[in-house]
Amino acid sequence: MVFSTRFAKKAVLAALASMALVASPALFGQGAETGEALFKRNCAGCHGPDGSGQTAMGRSFKLQDLRSADVQKMTDAQLADMIAKGKGKMPTYGARLNPGQIQSVVGYLRELAGKK
Repeated sequence: MVFSTRFAKKAVLAALASMALVASPALFGQGAETGEALFKRNCAGCHGPDGSGQTAMGRSFKLQDLRSADVQKMTDAQLADMIAKGKGKMPTYGARLNPGQIQSVVGYLRELAGKK
């Protein structure tokens, strides 16, 4: 009986160690989607892959170029709030994206300005 108890403990520990290795990228931020990937998946449909708003939806809604000085002068907090809560016809993303993901998108919006 001692053998089976020791074996069971080792099996449980091995299983837990395996799960930790699989989960560790998510726990430590590795393998997380980049701001660019999040933007392309959630925003580019309307705002365009370059943030210019030159898509059918973007032109229909008269979206402002995200690379423009007017958008870029907004604070990170203002941009994050707009992403989380939406604005006008833009949907809310606060339930789909966590605060860290929203900050990643904001960071990518800053990068877009340099690509104009």
